[in-house]
Amino acid sequence: MVLFSLVATHADIDLETVAQLSTGASGLATSALSGSPAVTGAVVLATCNRFEIYGEAPHADDVEAARAALVAQISDLCGLNEQLVSRSFNTRTGGEVSQHLFAVSSGLDSAVVGEREIAGQVRRALINAQHEGTASSGLVRLFQAASKTAKDVGAQTALGSRGLSIVSVALDLATDLSENADWSTKKAVVFGTGAYAGATMSLLRERGCTDISVFSSSGRAEGFVATRGGKALDADSLPAAVATADVMIGCSGSDTRVEADELARVRAGALQTLIAIDLALTHDFDPAVGELDGVELLTLESVRLAAPQEQAESLAQASGIVNGAAAAFEQEREARSVDSAIVALRRHTMNVLDAEMEKVRARHGCTAAAEEVEFALRRMVKQLLHVPTVRARELASNGQQEHYIAALEALYGITVEQPGAARAAECPVDHSQADPASTEARRETA
Repeated sequence: MVLFSLVATHADIDLETVAQLSTGASGLATSALSGSPAVTGAVVLATCNRFEIYGEAPHADDVEAARAALVAQISDLCGLNEQLVSRSFNTRTGGEVSQHLFAVSSGLDSAVVGEREIAGQVRRALINAQHEGTASSGLVRLFQAASKTAKDVGAQTALGSRGLSIVSVALDLATDLSENADWSTKKAVVFGTGAYAGATMSLLRERGCTDISVFSSSGRAEGFVATRGGKALDADSLPAAVATADVMIGCSGSDTRVEADELARVRAGALQTLIAIDLALTHDFDPAVGELDGVELLTLESVRLAAPQEQAESLAQASGIVNGAAAAFEQEREARSVDSAIVALRRHTMNVLDAEMEKVRARHGCTAAAEEVEFALRRMVKQLLHVPTVRARELASNGQQEHYIAALEALYGITVEQPGAARAAECPVDHSQADPASTEARRETA
């Protein structure tokens, strides 16, 4: 089995294209697995500034077919032509896959280096794939290793120790733009009830803001504020709240967005400046709102440009942890790749032994002498298999497992069957009783 990834991020393309590519992301993995035998596992990671698909293919020769199948699926879902979709993604295979994901999960590839939300988004991407049955065993191990690496970076380095996040940098920018930096005097309207909305609520309260209203186009605001505080808005009460707000923050990425002409009508006569912070992947606010008088628009691009640089020492230390973890993961994967060959050799050898023992029993019966012969033969076989087993691990660690498999076929006529990717989730926790708001939380998470 071969792991690969298709990566589209803020580092290579504009955020608008990233948002377009991610349209229909929730159904991509399932449709890809059902639509192509070259895709045996898939996990989709969609955030505010990246859209990445991690996949597993039966063989290295199948990666290109798997990529083509995914590009075609994405094109159908987002409406962009296949050529543009294909150009938007960088393809990684082999050690590059783990190296990149571990760096992403640890916050090294974020617009805000060291930001903390991404580790949770990586965990949720795996949970979602396990729910849908698209996470192969190889991908489960990959994502679990990525989460462990992120924890190690957090525990062993000072990277992100200030709690920097996309939300916190956005609020810092809003503070700089405000005539009054005191958040306790501000009225805020938050759009969405997902993970980013929850983080936004927490950070607003840390800064002293207590007048917070929440709107959800799917009607989940009541349940959201019941546990977090704030005031729930509906379609009727939203305009009045926006009319008097000092800041509105988009975290939902829903199909309904605030249009510029609508905002101009609602804010007519407002004396204070409105700061609109759009953190949604697919824009909660019409980009034209930034051209309105009395409105300052902050976008993900604004956040990326304003993000501070972490200390070089912490960054180097974190990179070292990521590199070491990726190398260890790849070494373990190589070792696992010969498991089937080792099992095949042992099965072949034991079958020969069992056949010979049947001849002994047929001739001498189940006597003490026959038992001694069987014991001696099994001990001998175990000793004979020790060196080939150790050698298999050594060759795998050097990427030469194909030589070992070819030798088995040449010497013994053994055909090694590679196990199919397990599509069922390998998580011991029953997620079927998850929070009923989890579906919207996944949809509204940037």
